[in-house]
Amino acid sequence: MKEFVAKPTGGTPAYLASEIMPMDAILDAMAFSRGRILLETDGHPPIILPAWAEIARIVEDCRN
Repeated sequence: MKEFVAKPTGGTPAYLASEIMPMDAILDAMAFSRGRILLETDGHPPIILPAWAEIARIVEDCRN
């Protein structure tokens, strides 16, 4: 498990964002996961995301 700090962006609609460096190993873990990705925040129910191929494409785009 890896933890990130999420901050409000001030965007509309309102959303939170975390900065992850392009070479962070968590991106490889997400891209090559054969299961699901779990996101948790305090005071909210967890969000479970399927491991889609698009994640790998986005990681490669960020690294190139």
